[in-house]
Amino acid sequence: MGMDKATPKSKRLSPADWADEALVAIARGGLSAVAVESLAAQLGVTKGSFYWHFADRAALIQAALDRWEHIHTEAIIEAMDAEADATQRLRLLLRAAIGVAKVDQIEVALLASTDEPNVAATMARATERRIAYVAVLYEEMGLDPVAARHRAVMGVSMFLGHLQLARAAPASLPDDDAAWHQHVDAVTDTLLDLRGSSA
Repeated sequence: MGMDKATPKSKRLSPADWADEALVAIARGGLSAVAVESLAAQLGVTKGSFYWHFADRAALIQAALDRWEHIHTEAIIEAMDAEADATQRLRLLLRAAIGVAKVDQIEVALLASTDEPNVAATMARATERRIAYVAVLYEEMGLDPVAARHRAVMGVSMFLGHLQLARAAPASLPDDDAAWHQHVDAVTDTLLDLRGSSA
C-alpha cells in the first residue's frame, strides 16, 4: 500500500494516517499488534494525537478495517471500471488479485482474525462485493446469472487459496518472477475460459 512511516512530527496526522499504520501493524503481527503506544512511536507522535481522532483502540481497528475495505475492494473496482471491455476488465482484475496474493499479509492476517465480529463482518462484506462484481463481469461476457455467480466464486476462491498457499506452503508456488507471472497468466486464462459454462 506504500504507507510512509516517516511522518514528520510537524505534520498533523489524520485518522487515515493512524488507520494506515494500524494496517501495517496488522500485516506484521495481526490484530494483537495494534497497540496505541507502539503506533504512536512509529508515527513519531504522542498518544494524545491518537485520542484526538479515536475514542479507543476498537475505534482505530474499525477505521483500519474500513480503510482496508475501501483500498482493497472499492478502489480496485473503481480502477477496473475505467476499462470498457468486460473480458479485459476481468483479466486485469484477476492478474492484479492473484499477482499480489504472495505478498498480501494484511488480508492473511484479517482472515486469521475472523473470530472477531467486526473483522468477520468486514471480510464477509468485502468478499461478497468482490464475488458480485466478478459475477457481473461474467454476465457481461455472456454467462447466465447462475453460471456467472459460480465462476465468480471460483475466481475469488482462487485468490484466497493463493493467499493461504503463500503463507502455509510457499514452496508450492513458483518463486522465480518469470515462473510466477506465467503461473498467474495460466490461472487467469483458466478462469477466462468459458467453454463448458452455461451461457
